[in-house]
Amino acid sequence: MDVDTRWVRTFVAVAEEGSLTLAAERLFVSQPALTKQVRRLEERLGVRLFTRSREGMALTEAGRAFAERAPALLAGVDGAVRAARGAERRAARVLHVGFIASAANEATQDIIAAFGRVRPEWGVRLRQAAWSDPTAGLADGGVDAALVRLPFPGQEAFRVDELLAEPRWVALPAGHRLAGRERIAFRELWDEPFVAAPAGTGAWRDFWLGADEREGRPPLVGATTDQPDEWLNAIASGFGVALAPASSARFYARPGVVYRPVTGLSPSRVGVARPRDAHPVVRDFARCCREAVGGGGPGTAADGVP
Repeated sequence: MDVDTRWVRTFVAVAEEGSLTLAAERLFVSQPALTKQVRRLEERLGVRLFTRSREGMALTEAGRAFAERAPALLAGVDGAVRAARGAERRAARVLHVGFIASAANEATQDIIAAFGRVRPEWGVRLRQAAWSDPTAGLADGGVDAALVRLPFPGQEAFRVDELLAEPRWVALPAGHRLAGRERIAFRELWDEPFVAAPAGTGAWRDFWLGADEREGRPPLVGATTDQPDEWLNAIASGFGVALAPASSARFYARPGVVYRPVTGLSPSRVGVARPRDAHPVVRDFARCCREAVGGGGPGTAADGVP
């Protein structure tokens, strides 16, 4: 029996969220389109997967049985896709590296230079990811490794090395009542509307809302954005404030937005992530990341590996 994996991913999202609305937000699709995919899956399988009510979507007995096996099915498909894409890139001797926002900051150039000394026959292609994909392309196999902000959804599926940490600051409209302060306590921002990442990014979004450091007070979201330019425009236009790495003051400076240090917050952490069964060339890149940031030498390529 042929089953569209998009239907299966939709099923998993609805099963985990227990709500068509929340699942649609997570998958960035309309609710009618999502409902249609669930119905197609039920028709193809010949079983009813959900009981629908005002309280949400509850799994039937058949739905629970399918939910137990669906993640393994998707993991197998994703693994096959990653393997195929990785093999093609290795044949071309081009390492694809994803990154989120400023990622490793000024260390990126040192990392690329170190990798070039270790693997001179290989090229590196950097690809910036939207905030809707905190894995920076790792989850769908689009890249071989990624410079990411921690934590990110699905992190446990990858090998992750922490590289550095930096304080979280706040980005404010230039005319904001707190913009003239040299330093701001996080509790002073609790009642402010925030410019946030998409809801589907889960724990990553929560981290940049400071959700775990509000003493139970829920954040207020004034706008949702997916790209740095949209994010900056939303802040400058007064739709909200936003937490950001301290380095954003250098990388994303623009008129109408000011950055200030924030007290009462844990730092942001940057890491290099890659599949647990990564090719030796990818492992060399991760080692170059660690050594470039830590001040060590560039290392040597794995023996006998082209």
